[in-house]
Amino acid sequence: MTPAHRTDALVDVLVVGAGPAGLALAARLARAGAGRVEVLEREQDAGGMPRHLHHGGFGRPPRPWLRGPEYARRSLRAALAAGAAVRTGVTATGWAGPLSLETTSPAGLERITARAVVLATGARERPRSARLVPGSRPQGVLTTGELFRSVHGYGLPVGRRAVVVGAEPVARHAVATLRRAGTEVVAVVTERPRAAAVPGVPLLTATTVGELRGRGRLTGVAVRHRDGRSGVLACDTVVFTGDWIPDHELARRGGVPLDPGTRGPRVDASFRTPEPGVFAVGNALHGIERAATAAGEGAAAAAPVLEHLAGAPWPRPGPPLEVRSPLLWVTPNRLTGTAGRPLLLRSGEPSSGPVVRVVQDGRLLWRRRVLAPVSPSRSLRLPPGWTARVDPDGGPVVLDIG
Repeated sequence: MTPAHRTDALVDVLVVGAGPAGLALAARLARAGAGRVEVLEREQDAGGMPRHLHHGGFGRPPRPWLRGPEYARRSLRAALAAGAAVRTGVTATGWAGPLSLETTSPAGLERITARAVVLATGARERPRSARLVPGSRPQGVLTTGELFRSVHGYGLPVGRRAVVVGAEPVARHAVATLRRAGTEVVAVVTERPRAAAVPGVPLLTATTVGELRGRGRLTGVAVRHRDGRSGVLACDTVVFTGDWIPDHELARRGGVPLDPGTRGPRVDASFRTPEPGVFAVGNALHGIERAATAAGEGAAAAAPVLEHLAGAPWPRPGPPLEVRSPLLWVTPNRLTGTAGRPLLLRSGEPSSGPVVRVVQDGRLLWRRRVLAPVSPSRSLRLPPGWTARVDPDGGPVVLDIG
């Protein structure tokens, strides 16, 4: 058997992922004269998840008339107009060295070596199997991504009666998409004790899905309330929403340390991972945030990437940032200097008017009451000024809420 031919290429910056973060970064770098900036995208079209989201409100500030597909096209046009190269249908399969990636595409195998590598791989949804919901494997079980692609991408029917599992903002978009496809939404089910209702759809809070019923096709979902009540919701479609995690497989293969809270690469406030020359941005860091947040991170990462290209030394790891329950994660999650942007902090439980504290080695660095309600579906933004008081040689910086 003849081995596949492999080519070798050199670039200045290699960005893996052509979603909002990767395209915004590529546009900013190319415009600043960073040399050859190349973006790889394994899908056949660039733009990331917004390509499948047909509701308005994209951009910053949110524009009610700007829908996801047009936002994705604008992001791509901006990167190309700046001079970045965007290659679709190319998958990064592994690492050949600290700053070299092995890729595969219809054109064959390629090894690309860069002066800086940026992981902008985005987030992925965990499938039903990862959520440990028992039952057979009937047709009609979808994630939100599968729903959006089926309806918006391929125009496929998805069923007559659906149950949506989850209460994040994306669940409301799933309801709207199902209705647009002519599907009746019989209920929205969430484990949370409180959630925002969708007009016209029954909301079952503090309720879990215990089993999927049906063989060839889904016939219903068994649900159980926290107080012990149970029942079966008759449906032929169920959509699991909101269980997003960073797509960290490439980072893990390259030995890039992952944060246990975000499950994405550990980064400092300049988006630098502990691996010299490797950066990470967008939802590769924290799962699901709005496209505007991811794009903002991509644009902000341009300055530290340019500094690296100019020969700036890679910093020491610095103290890690850790969270205490009910907090889930914080990003950045290590500090190598004073942060110039707000930190993102996510709680696993809703609360009203909590106090956030930041402590290092028993020393209080910052304390403030949060005036707005805290929701598990939205991140808090912490001002970065207190990071100047962190001892770079001290122990972990701990964030808690109460």
